Amino acid sequence: MSELVGFLTLGFRHITDPGAIDHLLFLVALAAIYRGREWRDAVRVVTAFTVGHSITLALAGIGAVTLPTPLIEFLIPLTIVVTGVENIAVRDRAAAPWGRRYRPLLAGGFGLVHGAGFANYLQNLFDGPIVLPLLGFNLGIELGQLLVLAGAAVALALLDRVVPPRARTVLVSAAVVVVAARLAVERLPW
Repeated sequence: MSELVGFLTLGFRHITDPGAIDHLLFLVALAAIYRGREWRDAVRVVTAFTVGHSITLALAGIGAVTLPTPLIEFLIPLTIVVTGVENIAVRDRAAAPWGRRYRPLLAGGFGLVHGAGFANYLQNLFDGPIVLPLLGFNLGIELGQLLVLAGAAVALALLDRVVPPRARTVLVSAAVVVVAARLAVERLPW
């Protein structure tokens, strides 16, 4: 049980650590389009991100995949840029291709990339069976993401009081894109 709690704590800290700016930015980018009544949609999207993250971690944990760290560290902020740009470009989600259903798929796919960013580190921590550590780590990630999502929801709701909803989405997404683009340039693998 202590191993489960240890990995749960590690996953939670991985997401909530201010030094993990890429994950925080990604969560803010995912949340930027949602309003108070759409919290279930936001949770679904963030959970899809965790599923993608978990798949990559599981594959790395069993040694099925090893990915080049410099490339992954570059791709992570690129996924944030794409998410922010998508937030700005898609004005009417209901009229978008696949309606609102594509958003969890996008987050899950990008979760595969983000999971690869921590996979190499976790491989060194696994000593024996990976099921319990992986479960604990992913539960910690999900709890951390829900906490960050709740904080983002409060901040976004406060912004909604002073800025029209579409302007809020554009402002928050543009700020995220600028920071993530800078991270991507700093992490160019070539």
